[in-house]
Amino acid sequence: MRYLIIIFLACSLPCISQPRTDKLLENIFTAEKDSLFQSVIGHPEIYRYQIIYTQINRDKNNVPSFTNYYYNYDSLRYFNPASTVKMPLAFLSLEKLDQMKQKAVNMFTPMQFDSGYSRQTVLYKDSTAENGLPSIAQFIRKAFLVSDNDAYTRMYEFVGQQTINRRMHEMGYPDFRITRRFMRMNADENRHTNPIRFIKPDGSLIYQQPMAFNRDSFDFSHINKMGRAYMNAQDSLINEPIDFTMANNLTVYHLQQLLQSVMFPNSVPENRRFHLTKDDYEFLYRYLSQYSSETDYPKYDTGLYYDSYVKFFFKHGSHDIPNYVRVFNKVGWAYGCLTDVSYVVDFKNKIEFMLTATIYVNSDGVMNDDKYDYDDIGYPFLYRLGQCIYNYELKRSRKYKPGLSKFNIHYQKRKEDGRIAIKEIDN
Repeated sequence: MRYLIIIFLACSLPCISQPRTDKLLENIFTAEKDSLFQSVIGHPEIYRYQIIYTQINRDKNNVPSFTNYYYNYDSLRYFNPASTVKMPLAFLSLEKLDQMKQKAVNMFTPMQFDSGYSRQTVLYKDSTAENGLPSIAQFIRKAFLVSDNDAYTRMYEFVGQQTINRRMHEMGYPDFRITRRFMRMNADENRHTNPIRFIKPDGSLIYQQPMAFNRDSFDFSHINKMGRAYMNAQDSLINEPIDFTMANNLTVYHLQQLLQSVMFPNSVPENRRFHLTKDDYEFLYRYLSQYSSETDYPKYDTGLYYDSYVKFFFKHGSHDIPNYVRVFNKVGWAYGCLTDVSYVVDFKNKIEFMLTATIYVNSDGVMNDDKYDYDDIGYPFLYRLGQCIYNYELKRSRKYKPGLSKFNIHYQKRKEDGRIAIKEIDN
């Protein structure tokens, strides 16, 4: 199938100093009557939100074209990306597996992580997996289903800090930066990644990846600070902004493009496509959209990890999402920042769109104290935003209805086998 390639300013939006807002979104948001939504939209300096709505239109051959509309977008305004970085790490992990050219190694091959440097931790077993062993496939499942942190750390260790950043810069994301695991390590420790073994089910060695070290430098010239104070590792209050200058960094535009490049690989320039197989894409589509209630391994408690748990644009009330709607997405939450990058499909009404947004909700200004306004402001705002765009899409006229069979995946309900469901995770 052919696709229209939309190239934005030589494949990348430049850094801008003034927030970009498009009239279409101004008009859509002005018509939204929800008082909380209007209160947030009216205070961009407090909530630091950024929004990208991607309109998708198909031609008579079902070829999609994409148009981004921005609201308060500023590539220089920092937000903590939190777990959204798990999405590109999943893509890079599958790409690296394919490029290793090891015949007996694939996403399902058992792995063992050894310790070769300060603070590195071993991993030989995974009780959430059907065979009890770690694998890239299981890490991706856990990262997308409930946003598991160790899954991210292990993908980081497999791909390696140097490869992660070199590859993303090569793909045209110069401001993209991944510097750390999701565990307490200093900069030097994060530059070192574990020795890893791929093994057969009987434990015999297939392939060994040595410990790696990143000698490349990072550009930390742009200072990123947030809040008025923060709690340090010793739970002491430090009365100054927290410094994210050397932390993970990407923009909402990066997130939108990364997801688009996997959902619609031929819609982006060739240098922005991951080198993935048909099986890779099908696996990613499944777990970007699947619910815990449809998954046997891992078996998460669906009362805690309900269908909309990591679907912020549909997270509200009963937590139910219409059975004819699927959201292919990744979310992140940390330090008062809530972020979601989504591709939304409504198979009943034949609509599709992308929506990417971040918001900062931390009324006391203290970072790292676990006192954020997620429930009162953040989640309700993102839900109203999602429904605002969804309702607009339901009314928007299209010359050609989209053919969406590519994304119509058969999901199975979980089998009740007596195993205890997982209630506690680190995310």
